[in-house]
Amino acid sequence: MKLFHSSASPFVRKVVVLLHELDKADDVELLDVASTAFASDDALAASNPLAKLPSLVRDNGTTLYDSRVITAFLNDLYGGNMYPTGTSRWETLTLEATGDGIMDAAVSMSYEARLRPAEMQYGDWIEAQWAKVARAVSVLNARWMSHLSGPMDMGHISVGCALSYVDFRHGARNWRKGNEALAAWHAEFDSRASMHATKPPEA
Repeated sequence: MKLFHSSASPFVRKVVVLLHELDKADDVELLDVASTAFASDDALAASNPLAKLPSLVRDNGTTLYDSRVITAFLNDLYGGNMYPTGTSRWETLTLEATGDGIMDAAVSMSYEARLRPAEMQYGDWIEAQWAKVARAVSVLNARWMSHLSGPMDMGHISVGCALSYVDFRHGARNWRKGNEALAAWHAEFDSRASMHATKPPEA
């Protein structure tokens, strides 16, 4: 299988971290692409009409996207336990969606700042996206620490990659202030071998 890949994408990182945690990183070839909202990679667009990362090309030639579809597929394919059964499954899926939502908002901030000329950047939009991140981080710290302190599942990976992306692109925002329990959890999660192996290069 082949995964369209960019080391800076938190959604791609989420998939690759899962592969490392399942000890299957060598089973999937990473195809590095340079694709932005304004300039899509041709090969990526041919495989995924949305031209969005990540996209997983299976051995039969069909492509899976987005990250939540890919992680669920890989977890099933390799017999993982990152999506528990029973009532806790819905907590895991909600936690994963929260992490993915932080990624969405933080990536939108990055696009506004990095892809638009300075005179066209919309400060109120950036702050509205940050408000989503700040609310989500506060709720994680207040309501989700018991889950995050339990056995690792896909929610842990999504939240961990999301917070690391906020550090990567928006570190000056200091999401840790007032969220000490979550900050301590993230420090431990970020030390995992899977996170070290997938750390993006400094931009």
